[in-house]
Order: sequence, then structure tokens, then C-alpha cells
Amino acid sequence: MTVTDAFLALVQGPEQALPLDHAALLVAAHASPGLDVGAQLDRLDELAARCPHPTLDGLRELLFEDMGFAGDMADYGDPRNSFLDQVLDRRRGIPISLSVLMIEIGRRVGVPLEGVGLPGHFLVRHRGQEGSSPLLIDAFHGGRTLDADQCAALFAKLFGAEATMDPSMLDRVGPRAILARMLANLKRSYLDRRDPAGLVWAGRLRAAIPGVDPNEMIQLTQLLVNLGRFGEAADALEELAESRGDRGTSMRAQAKALRARLN
Repeated sequence: MTVTDAFLALVQGPEQALPLDHAALLVAAHASPGLDVGAQLDRLDELAARCPHPTLDGLRELLFEDMGFAGDMADYGDPRNSFLDQVLDRRRGIPISLSVLMIEIGRRVGVPLEGVGLPGHFLVRHRGQEGSSPLLIDAFHGGRTLDADQCAALFAKLFGAEATMDPSMLDRVGPRAILARMLANLKRSYLDRRDPAGLVWAGRLRAAIPGVDPNEMIQLTQLLVNLGRFGEAADALEELAESRGDRGTSMRAQAKALRARLN
């Protein structure tokens, strides 16, 4: 099974059984062929074993004080910031990759954390004890805690003083949404760096995640055509046509025309 097949099997299976750490490392394996995903999962286990005590404070002490994980201020758009193995190596990342690290180490030590998809700056929420208010945590800035007003101020800083943060922006997001957002970040990084090969594989993985706009597959198809990769573009169109039923007739015709260009 290829790393692509393994990723698709995970994200297209039941979401409640989707292992975020494993899927994120399969994304990283596309950029580092031969990456030993099992060994990287062991690294996460070993890191969790170093946690001084199984609490939120202990987790923050481990990651941000003892290990020095921090946001990459120097080159935010570096694709390495989105790969969990590289985050472990460099101890640098962007909000979502550092949040994934925190969530997965927290899971190992019994600290219940979940992702919060605030636009522009991913956060982590600590569910806490029953009856207590959840804490919002900014993994990019050393694990600082934020309240709703501080999140609104952060949102206004990112999008302008007139921007209004909807309370739903602080809702929990599941592993599929987290992986889709990680891949969207990678697409943007590869686009900025004019790396079409990276853009193609990141786009293909993102388009395959249930819940992602199917038009992303059409965008990927056009990119493949522009690169002269007509067979892959035809494959993508036929895959999309399968999900469109009778509406896929024109896509099948386009795929046939693309295959003719291979002759």
C-alpha cells in the first residue's frame, strides 16, 4: 500500500476512528519518501513519556519550556512547518502543526485537547473537568491561554478592526477538518514557492477528504492539464465523475479527450 492509499483509507473511514497523528505523518511522508511513519509515532510516544505530570501545565512545561517548541517567526510559509516529523526535528511550526503536536501528546498523557479552527490562527481547547470552563490555548505563542475577548482581538488583528469574530469560529473541529486545513496551508506554501509537484500531491490529498468542496478536484485537474500531465488529469476527472452520477457525463467526455492527447 502506498502512503497515498494509506492516507485515503484513514480519512475516508469513520472519522471517530481517524488517528490524527498517523494521518498527519502520512502527509509528511509525501514530502519525505521513505519516511518511517512508525518510528515517528514512536518519537511522539517517547516525547509524551517525558511529560513531568499528566496535566495541562505539565504538557505546556514539556513542550514550550523544556523542549522549546515555538512558532516559526522567520519563515512562516516554509512547508516544513506543516510536517509533523519536521516540527519534531526543528521544534518550529505554524499554529495548526504545533496544535496537532499538543493534541497528540496530550492524548498520550491523558490531557483532553481538541482543535479550534479560528480563521487565520488555529487554537487548542482544553476541555477540563466537568462543570469547568474550557481553556483556549495558543500553541504558536508558547502555549499561552486566551479567553473569548482575546480571541476576538486576535481575529481583529489578523483581519482588520472592522472584522467581527462569530462565536462559532471557536467551535471544535474534527480531524478531517484539521487535515484539510493543513493541506490548504501546504498548497499555499507550494504555490508561493512555485512548486507544482508539491501543489499537485497536496491538492490531491485535500480533495479526497470527505467534506472538502469537490470543486477543488476540478482545480487540481486544471493544474494537471497545465503541467501536461493529461493521464493524471483524466484520472481525476473520472474519479470526480463517479461522485456526480448522471452529471458526470461531461467530465467523462473531457477525460476521454485528455487521454486522446496521450496518443
